[in-house]
Amino acid sequence: MPYENALIVGATSLVGRFLMEELSAQGSTVFGLCRTPPENAAHDKWIAADLQDLGGLSNEIPPITTIYSTGPLHLFAESLEVLVKNEVTRIVAFSSTSAASKQQSEVEHERAAAQQFIEGEQRLIEFCEQRDIAWTILRPTLVYVEGLDKNLTRIAHFIRRFHFFPLAGKGKGLRQPVHGTDLAKAAAKVARIPRAARKIYNVPGGETLSYAEMVGRVFDGVGLPRRVISVPIPVWKLAFSAAALFLPGATSAMGTRMSEDLVFDSSDAARDFGWLPRDFHPTFIAKT
Repeated sequence: MPYENALIVGATSLVGRFLMEELSAQGSTVFGLCRTPPENAAHDKWIAADLQDLGGLSNEIPPITTIYSTGPLHLFAESLEVLVKNEVTRIVAFSSTSAASKQQSEVEHERAAAQQFIEGEQRLIEFCEQRDIAWTILRPTLVYVEGLDKNLTRIAHFIRRFHFFPLAGKGKGLRQPVHGTDLAKAAAKVARIPRAARKIYNVPGGETLSYAEMVGRVFDGVGLPRRVISVPIPVWKLAFSAAALFLPGATSAMGTRMSEDLVFDSSDAARDFGWLPRDFHPTFIAKT
């Protein structure tokens, strides 16, 4: 039985946009909260707000029974006092496996981001337990949506432009990319399964593959022959200032991490709510 009213915080995010569709298709009344609602959005179903400046938002939120957070967890956790009213009985929030994998990163801002995830999780759990609200936290791995994400789509941009892709070393590190649609379906499902309450789940993609093979699949999705150039890691670090011109926001640590395994066990999610995401075969047909 669908929940009567649901609020999606971060409704235009990689997961939020699909979650809006999923819950609506299931018969729920869904409200989306984001900074800039889509131009063609129904005004009565969207709330324009910035979690860093909520102001008098509390009066704009209709009666809600379930809240889904698909945006920055730490901002959502800081906004709970405003967003959560007495009718709320269930919260499903997305965190990240980075909470575990990047605690010891050599990059300061990555360590800080990992700490934000951890503190956001703790704050959400404490808030919910004090009010007897059932909560579930989902930790995805590398989230992608063709043409929209900032990870694999960025690689696709590079490949389409230069017809090759550089790897630091052999790119043997393992990855589990997960699609935003699969995550949206998982969020909608766990909200209705009592045994999934008060738990944190890893939700990686359906296939574990090397970084090099992951890049190869992006070549396939772009429709170009695979052409990967292996660069020794010391050389990568020396030359990275040039590579960064084509990959804004990247760091040399991204190169060394290509050889590190970032793999997470999803057996709990499979057992409790049948987590079975797709294998990794992206399609970048339109220009990205």
